[in-house]
Amino acid sequence: MILSLNRLQSLIQFQYLSFMQKLELKPFYDVVVIGAGVGGLTAAGLLSKAGFSVCVLEKEAHAGGYLAGFRRKNFVFDTAIHWLNQCFPGGMVFKLFDVLGNDYPAAEPQQRIRRYKGENFDYLLTNNPNEWRDQLIKEFPNDKVGITRFFKAAKKLGGSFENFSNVFRSEESMNLLEKMRNKMRLLKFVIPFIPYVTYSGEKGLKKGLKKFFKDERLHKIFASETELLACLIPIGWAYYGDFQSPPKGGSQMIPKWLQHVVEHFQNHVYFKCKVLEILVEDKTAKGVRFEHRGGQYQVASKYVVAACDIETLYEKMLAPGIIPQKMVDKLRRAELYTSSVTISIALDCPTEALGFNEELVHIVDEEHAFGAFSSGDPLTSEISILAPSLRDKSLAPEGQGTLTLYMPAIMDFENNWQTEKDEQGNYIRGEKYRELKTRVAEAIISRVEEKVAPGLRSHILFYEVATPVTHWRYTGNKDGSMMGAKPCRANMQNHIAHYHTPLKNLLLGGHWAELGGGVPIATKAGANAVLLIFKKENKEAFKGLAAYMDNRISLEALLKLGCFKPYDNSWKHPLSPAQRHAAYTLGNGRAIN
Repeated sequence: MILSLNRLQSLIQFQYLSFMQKLELKPFYDVVVIGAGVGGLTAAGLLSKAGFSVCVLEKEAHAGGYLAGFRRKNFVFDTAIHWLNQCFPGGMVFKLFDVLGNDYPAAEPQQRIRRYKGENFDYLLTNNPNEWRDQLIKEFPNDKVGITRFFKAAKKLGGSFENFSNVFRSEESMNLLEKMRNKMRLLKFVIPFIPYVTYSGEKGLKKGLKKFFKDERLHKIFASETELLACLIPIGWAYYGDFQSPPKGGSQMIPKWLQHVVEHFQNHVYFKCKVLEILVEDKTAKGVRFEHRGGQYQVASKYVVAACDIETLYEKMLAPGIIPQKMVDKLRRAELYTSSVTISIALDCPTEALGFNEELVHIVDEEHAFGAFSSGDPLTSEISILAPSLRDKSLAPEGQGTLTLYMPAIMDFENNWQTEKDEQGNYIRGEKYRELKTRVAEAIISRVEEKVAPGLRSHILFYEVATPVTHWRYTGNKDGSMMGAKPCRANMQNHIAHYHTPLKNLLLGGHWAELGGGVPIATKAGANAVLLIFKKENKEAFKGLAAYMDNRISLEALLKLGCFKPYDNSWKHPLSPAQRHAAYTLGNGRAIN
């Protein structure tokens, strides 16, 4: 594709004018969705296809949440996605996107999955885990029986996840008989996990690994894990091919496609719109008040789907007393996934030139104490490394590359990353914050250069650093949590996950509606929020989508019901910045900056 300079200038002018357009709000929508992450956009897409009027309000300048990614110069970086699950035929995400259309950006199946790199070991997990199993048996013949049982147990867990799409409908949309049947499906899904759920923490992990391995060197491979299931599940996923790389162009292509679907049905997705208040009348949500570029607006709706941080929703967007204090206290105590430090690096050479391949490289010093791997100390913490541009050449200019370095991190590290809070609870970032961020990043880069990529520094063109403060700023998630609430016993007992709120017609539709995280959970949450609306407003769409989610009817049967509008599969995969730059250079004989 070759674009003339005049054409390029026209596109830039059009994009600028579009960006500066005033909001063209309708006075009333069937549904307002708060948040243009994957959960919110999945909900908006399904509602749009069923003929509902929808307005999506996103506080940031672009869609995606943790999938938004960003561009620096002609490089594209993903912000948080290391791999995808359930994006294969029959998987949960695949099934939901199929309802919307079949032009969605396809995830790429992985063959080389994870490299376990310690001071005294270096192993590769592929989509044929038996290769690693046989290697371990050869190196540790005295533990042959235990190693065989370990991989067999992992495969059984993977088999359970293969049927995950059978249990992704929420019981809040079910009648009594359906709930009974669903509990049987859930039990079938959960049974393989039961023998291993109690083995967590330092003592629990050690005890769990002893069930399989006598040789302590085998224990060291999993030194940085916090529970036995975390050792087994990745291997289980590998057995069933449930590791996928983001689609061409990066994970941000997924929300771009979803946004296109919503807008195809003449609905709205608006950015730089910060919701300030849920409008309430007679204990019922009636719309929202929001801020956009210094002005305040109100929009009325019959339903509000909140695909945003739940504490922000309950404690800032609603008046005191609407949410029972007991519920607020439980949510404040919820056990959350950690945040991260993510370093996005632009290289002057292809990543393969530094010895990287498609797999995630996980490095640890197995001799450190248990708590050191997740303490936030860059000198001892576990580090994960990805080479996105090796998987997808469009993410970087020709002959160059990208690396992503990831370290788990917590918000309260060194006094909230040397920040202070203002009266609104915002983190104020000053020189001390920037110095700490740089110091941590430099320590991580040094470890990666020493352990995996000699000479790395000499090939770095620039790098960007995201801390828990960064993740909080761009997503609103409490403490910059990467995925929300963990599927642990305490969160289950406290009923942290829910769709219905104490306010009528206000539903959760993001990761807080479920325990766990990632793209599968976000799409699941969005779809289940839609089911609850369909149940009241469109019985035919409800019955059809519920039957499809329960695997009782096929996609073809669902679409023949006539309750969903046709979609023309009109999405066009955009060129990456590097591809556009190359096209402009070729077309004009010179680079355009």
